[in-house]
Amino acid sequence: MKKMSLRISLAALLALAGTSITPMAQAQEKTQFVPIVGYRIGPLASIGQTFYAGMIDYLNMVNERDGGVGGVKFSHEECETEYNNAKGVECYERLKGKSPYATNVQPMSSGITYGLVDRVAKDKIPMVTIGYGRTDTSDGRVFPYIFPMITNYWSMTTDIVKFIGQKEGGMDKLKGKKIGYVFHDSAFGKEAIPILQDMASRYGFTVELVPVAPPGLDQQSQWLQVRQAKPDYVILWSAGVMTPSAITAAAKIGFPRERLIGITWAASEEDTTGPGPAAKGYIAANYTGVGADFPVVKDIAKHLYSKNKGDLKKKELIGATYYNRGVVAGIITVEGVRKAQEKYGKKPLTGEQVRWGLENLNLDDKRLKALGADGFMPPLKITCADHEGSGMLKFQQWDGAKWTSISGWIEPEKARVRAKIEESSMAYAREKGITLRDCSKEQ
Repeated sequence: MKKMSLRISLAALLALAGTSITPMAQAQEKTQFVPIVGYRIGPLASIGQTFYAGMIDYLNMVNERDGGVGGVKFSHEECETEYNNAKGVECYERLKGKSPYATNVQPMSSGITYGLVDRVAKDKIPMVTIGYGRTDTSDGRVFPYIFPMITNYWSMTTDIVKFIGQKEGGMDKLKGKKIGYVFHDSAFGKEAIPILQDMASRYGFTVELVPVAPPGLDQQSQWLQVRQAKPDYVILWSAGVMTPSAITAAAKIGFPRERLIGITWAASEEDTTGPGPAAKGYIAANYTGVGADFPVVKDIAKHLYSKNKGDLKKKELIGATYYNRGVVAGIITVEGVRKAQEKYGKKPLTGEQVRWGLENLNLDDKRLKALGADGFMPPLKITCADHEGSGMLKFQQWDGAKWTSISGWIEPEKARVRAKIEESSMAYAREKGITLRDCSKEQ
């Protein structure tokens, strides 16, 4: 009798909650389970809180508006990693067996990604790493279960240099220029250096390397180095507290913020509101559109926030940088399932089946428009060999109060980046004894 009354109480609570994305208690009941290996607390809490809210809101909205995909709703359970590598692996291990219909994991951490590379392949659960993680996992022949979609660190580097070339009036105008590279002195920050130096040798500019010890709160000596070097532009490869500290330090030495260009992880409202007026003019890369004026975001507001069902505690963050990225993560998750249902049927699918859907994803302009995401994210076509897709970024500028878009989608140097990806992935395959997939036999 006690067990029966407990079930009734739980059911009643769930009914009263009225949430359209069900918690794990119902995940076994023919839902498509999304294990969220993420963080809401820790050193990058502001990123995780906003990103995962956007992702969950999109899944919630699809449940609320469409009844899920093919009649199958999405469920989820979160496990808090605190952006800690060991806890990230623990969370993955805890969640992976909660449902036979695990969709994908998106840990939003390069360190956790490295810890899961071999595990997800063994467990046949896809891992989506948009704009972070191991760049060479873009080679799906070696890494069939990892999807660094939209862009990777190497494509990002070429996008930024090409953007600088556009500002100068052409890539040939880079000859004789000097570009400073202020970077997080870690594997994350060093990732771009070989590509940047390769581009410098080809286009005739020089690079001034300026490492910053993590976490990067004190950068006085580094920006004195920048002042002495007198670069024409500075690329800021940073994340977290390092970014506002860099913007503030740049202002103190009088370096023009319109010549300070941050990577995608230095492109949020949190990065610019702290420095105040010092951030005005600062430019950063992004793989999403700016703001809430997109049909997909308006649909979320209509179907969730008008009914007090949204995940954000601060509604003003709807349309913020990390919120929009979370929505993109939700779109990719849902569309991967939708594609997989074309092959496997309208039912809850395993991670292995969803992997096929992600690998055959084709979000062209027509499909993005239908999703209300035209201009919100770049067109994305994934193949057996190429798990990155477009590699394209937009650039945005802080006007003192908000971000404004200042470019269209910029194409990376795809062929050169791909050559370096294959060089690295082949070395990994040899080290691990991995036999390359024959993509001509994949259907």
